[in-house]
Amino acid sequence: RGISSDQRPKRPLTAYLRFVIDNRPAFREKNPEASNLELIKILAGAWKELPASQKQVYEEARKTDWKRYGEQMAAYKAQLTPAQAAALKEERRKQLAKRRSIRAKRELNLLGKPKRARSGFNIFLSENFQESEGTSPVAKLKKLFDTWQKLSTSQKQPYLQLAEDDKVRYENEMKSWEAKMIELGREDLVRSKKQRLKKKPAETSKQAETAKASSAGNKAKFKKSEE
Repeated sequence: RGISSDQRPKRPLTAYLRFVIDNRPAFREKNPEASNLELIKILAGAWKELPASQKQVYEEARKTDWKRYGEQMAAYKAQLTPAQAAALKEERRKQLAKRRSIRAKRELNLLGKPKRARSGFNIFLSENFQESEGTSPVAKLKKLFDTWQKLSTSQKQPYLQLAEDDKVRYENEMKSWEAKMIELGREDLVRSKKQRLKKKPAETSKQAETAKASSAGNKAKFKKSEE
């Protein structure tokens, strides 16, 4: 209580980031038509070509700030009670986990991972959201959810069928994508066998149930004939 991770001393900038902050305005003036991404690439190239003696200036500034940071962190931790320290540690853990999750999602997008299959309700939602009544997105969502709940089975069927088709699309695209990831040496991104079985299209599951029922019926007939 009375303290948060916002009060924690900020980590010093790296030598490279110091260079970028110092030189960005000048490089922007020289390259007015460049996008932000292009400008960062230009700055990165300039940093790479910077003589070691000039890089050392930024490195020394980083070392000085790191020494000051260590002193500030010691003073910050000294004022914390054990309960506060534990709470802030948990808050920090959640922040890092969130950052890792964002980085992982960004990486998967860059690698072209197929979009997950949509549910029947999600398809219904996307088709009707714009025209739905409601003063806010939340109100529209609630209105459409209530409408979906009141639909009959026959009215829901077209959306459920589209969802089944999307599951097949997703599985086919995932198989191709996972094969590509294995070729790239990224087996860590491939689903386990248990996950693949769990995500099988419903049609395949129905076929398995039918086969199981048929097998049980044959066994019953065989047993009856023996009797």
